[in-house]
Amino acid sequence: MQFMFKSTHFKRDFNRWSIFLLAIVFFIALPIIAIFIKLFGGPGETWSHLVRNVLTSYISNSLYLIIVCGILTVLFGVSSAWFVSRYKFPFQKYLEWLLILPLAIPSYITAYAFAGLFDYGGSLELLFKQIAIQIPKLDIMNIHGLALILSVSLYPYVYVASRAFFLHQSANLIEVSKLLGVGEFKTFFKLLLPMARPAIVGGLVLVLMEVLNDYGAAKYFGVSTFTTGIFRSWFALEEPETAVYLAALLVAIIFGLLLLEKYQRRKISYSNSVKSERKQQKIALSNSQKWLVFSWVSIPVILGFILPVLQLIYWATLTYKEVFTSDFFTIAMQSLGIAILAAIGTVFVAICLIYFTKWNRIPFIGNLSKISVLGYAIPGAVIAVGVMIPTLTLDKWMIGVAKNFTSESIGLIINGSIIGLTYAYIVRFLAVAYNPIEATSLKIGNALPESSKMLGIGNIRTFFKIEFPLLKKGILSAMLLVFVDVMKELPLTLILKPYNVQTLAVKAYEFASDELIMEASIPSLFIIFTGILPVIFLNKLIID
Repeated sequence: MQFMFKSTHFKRDFNRWSIFLLAIVFFIALPIIAIFIKLFGGPGETWSHLVRNVLTSYISNSLYLIIVCGILTVLFGVSSAWFVSRYKFPFQKYLEWLLILPLAIPSYITAYAFAGLFDYGGSLELLFKQIAIQIPKLDIMNIHGLALILSVSLYPYVYVASRAFFLHQSANLIEVSKLLGVGEFKTFFKLLLPMARPAIVGGLVLVLMEVLNDYGAAKYFGVSTFTTGIFRSWFALEEPETAVYLAALLVAIIFGLLLLEKYQRRKISYSNSVKSERKQQKIALSNSQKWLVFSWVSIPVILGFILPVLQLIYWATLTYKEVFTSDFFTIAMQSLGIAILAAIGTVFVAICLIYFTKWNRIPFIGNLSKISVLGYAIPGAVIAVGVMIPTLTLDKWMIGVAKNFTSESIGLIINGSIIGLTYAYIVRFLAVAYNPIEATSLKIGNALPESSKMLGIGNIRTFFKIEFPLLKKGILSAMLLVFVDVMKELPLTLILKPYNVQTLAVKAYEFASDELIMEASIPSLFIIFTGILPVIFLNKLIID
């Protein structure tokens, strides 16, 4: 009887929005499903050789980068967030947003700049020679240098999340702690740091995902990781089966990290029961303390933004005549066009996912929609491999059908086209668009839409007349964030871009691979400057 009752409810509640929602979930999850199915076909011929000789280095190097980058990003991100939120020191207002700017520089571009700065005969050595100072040689072209570069590039994820928490944390908690005679140091470590753990871990998870996604910096520094292994298997060895097995292992590691984090905080509750949310007053430091704090907070800004940008500008002054050609502007326009197209497509799918979930009346189908936003946790190389498998199959089927009906052979339609590339971007960056739009839709609430429906106005018309105008800020935020991520994305673009299409990220990578590191500066600076505006916009959102 209970089964029949549930079945009746399912039939009654199942509507067209349920079908559309299931279609979107399948559309987004297809690359991972394809990788899972492909595993049953067995590995490639070189798999056993890879397991014996290089798999251990892939695992050990990736784990080393995860651990070191995790420690350094938390150290830089949390300490900087606390200092700028709690204390007064010189240039504090400027450092608040300067600390976010490394997000505008892809880690592989920072790697190119650091190589030029610290290499033998590099910019720093030449600079110190001019002032007659001998500096020791510093070799950063190794895994330790890569870990430092990834850390100073990615710490803003932890900084942004931590600072948002510290800014909106109730001042009463700190005051109560002081009334109990607890000092500033102990208050931070015993009270505020544990309460900030969800925010810190949220930022840290994004850092670890980006570390595992990195290809350009690891390849340039000669460090073997899972992502470089996937590229090597697919292109150098021409064994997609082996690449699929490596991709599956990488996905397993990532989801293992996510499950471990959830397990660690399964019995821990984080809440603030204090109702007053007065902003805390910043504390004035002594003269020596304020300059000490300023020096510490400046370190990640100098390493993560100022030094790389100065190095790139210096190179640009030497090479702009050779690089600034009509071909370069064509590449820049193609890159901007692809990023805009991907941003529009991703935002459209995110809006559909959010509102089809609301209009669907079956809870378990609504819960399935959360699967669609896991793409950001999966490296771009894995997404690319997952997209190539079904799109190649579909292309072969369409070629066969066309040949049967017209006796003419057609080329690939989806794979190696803008369609396939945009699809991969949507899968990869859907979460980036989903989160700000969902947050804005939650602020709108249900009162206005429900009132409209009571007047007999349907879901679509209600959305365009009432909800869409109120969503504009969230949609703009989502489009800007996706745009910046697409402009920076390298591994996914390298695998899936059409042969006759180029992007600034790929062009910078090709220059660096051909040992034309100075020429890589111009496309790199274009990527950075297109990313600065959204980063400043992000800072404004944190303050508000």
